[in-house]
Amino acid sequence: MFLKLILSDKLKSIIELRKVHKIYKTDGVPVYALKNINLKIRRGDSLSIMGPSGSGKSTLLHIIGCLDRPTHGKVFVGGRNISDLNDNELARIRRQEIGFVFQFFNLIPSFTALKNVELPMIFAKVPNRKERAKRLLEMVGLEKRTQHYPSQLSGGETQRVAIARALANEPEVILADEPTGNLDSKSGKVILEILKKLNKEQKLTLIVVTHEKFIATYTRQDIYLKDGEIIKRR
Repeated sequence: MFLKLILSDKLKSIIELRKVHKIYKTDGVPVYALKNINLKIRRGDSLSIMGPSGSGKSTLLHIIGCLDRPTHGKVFVGGRNISDLNDNELARIRRQEIGFVFQFFNLIPSFTALKNVELPMIFAKVPNRKERAKRLLEMVGLEKRTQHYPSQLSGGETQRVAIARALANEPEVILADEPTGNLDSKSGKVILEILKKLNKEQKLTLIVVTHEKFIATYTRQDIYLKDGEIIKRR
């Protein structure tokens, strides 16, 4: 019975960080971007990572998203220690299990909204890509914008395309880095409502990096970083 409880707990925790440090060297001097981070995120949960500029938010997001590795400590994504994985294995996790939403959208200007959403599926060799891309754009309310280019869309619409693209390969985790940073308050609220709905209805694990306190009201948990350390949790 005890063994079953342990296995059940491991399955529920989709991301776990144990005593994680990230150290960079500037002119030979060690600079701590993260210090002794301990964090467990359960499958289907929602978390805001908050703090001022330079607090380590983006570094933490990059490590959670398998874009970087810790200097010390262990990071488990889906039960796997990312330090034990090679670059190809990490790329597969990023491609298939994690969806990224960035502040600056990162859409390809010469591609239509539809083609931007299709792109991750091309690399993953997903069949029926166009039909799925259309459904995803419809999900975020852009069924009439499929053939529009990013320059023809508003900031809020562009970010909705980015969300649809993040969902392309049916990830378990959505990582959003300042997703409302380039939007007006009305458009930002629409984006946050979409992310909250995805978390609630599709049970996607949602992790949002932000310096805006009100965004934390859209997630069930939040942590506050300062100088690379977690100084507050809710």
